[in-house]
Amino acid sequence: MTQSEVRTRIKTALGSLPDRYALPSRPSAAQPAMQDAFRQTQFLLSGELELFEKMMNLQLQIVAANSRLRTVEASALFSFWSRAFAHEADACTLMTLGSYSAAPPLVRAACDCVAAQRSLIGDGFKEYRDWLETAVRQDREHTAMAIDLGRFRAGSALAEDERLGSVYRLVSDLSMPHLGATVLQVASDSNLQKMTVAFGETLFHLGWAELISGWLLLLVDIQLTIVISTGVFAVDHSILAVYQSYSREVNSILASRRRCYVEEVDGRYLFQNYRRTASGSPKRLLL
Repeated sequence: MTQSEVRTRIKTALGSLPDRYALPSRPSAAQPAMQDAFRQTQFLLSGELELFEKMMNLQLQIVAANSRLRTVEASALFSFWSRAFAHEADACTLMTLGSYSAAPPLVRAACDCVAAQRSLIGDGFKEYRDWLETAVRQDREHTAMAIDLGRFRAGSALAEDERLGSVYRLVSDLSMPHLGATVLQVASDSNLQKMTVAFGETLFHLGWAELISGWLLLLVDIQLTIVISTGVFAVDHSILAVYQSYSREVNSILASRRRCYVEEVDGRYLFQNYRRTASGSPKRLLL
């Protein structure tokens, strides 16, 4: 600690939380293409969206039931859990509006926050405790509250969970300015003869909607598994039973080979059942 900094004791507590999560509402002032994307998403992915909404609200039930916890462990998990929750909610909104290329960075950030929780639990929250000891100070030189950045990556947690890791690898590559990943997201109707770039497109694409909804269902399933199994939070038996039922639904949806999904093949990504419309012919695409 330098002479310009004054150490402060800090307590942890949960502040506000939403009463409930609701799926995105119809965009009344949006362009026709965006409104159509919303309509088709609601119609063709109604089951996935309804399940996602239920699982988001189940998370809020657990948070509300444990809102008075003041432990370091609860503070650590609440922090990353909150970020993951917000990223998932925003990615869902973008998906329903046909803004598919904006979703992977949010899904990647959510993966990082979920993995961070696993990593913190794995080391008994030692790194978080060590950081919290000197995390917040008063900086006299700048007359500002100083927060230590606390760089933290959870690579091992991503590697240990194949489901989470596989999604993270894909959305990371889709989030980067890679040439092929960019073409895939902004020129999805291209063929061997012509590359057609759609600028700022929000047309409905069933393949992308199925992929993103699948990522979101997987993330909320893993998130609920973490908070229920860690022992940090009190979870009623009725909530556990509901979660188990939802988790089975998620696994059933993701196991379907009629929806769009991605396999890793020799370090590349093979997209199966990739198509824009429900009536279109499914195709395979290798990235």
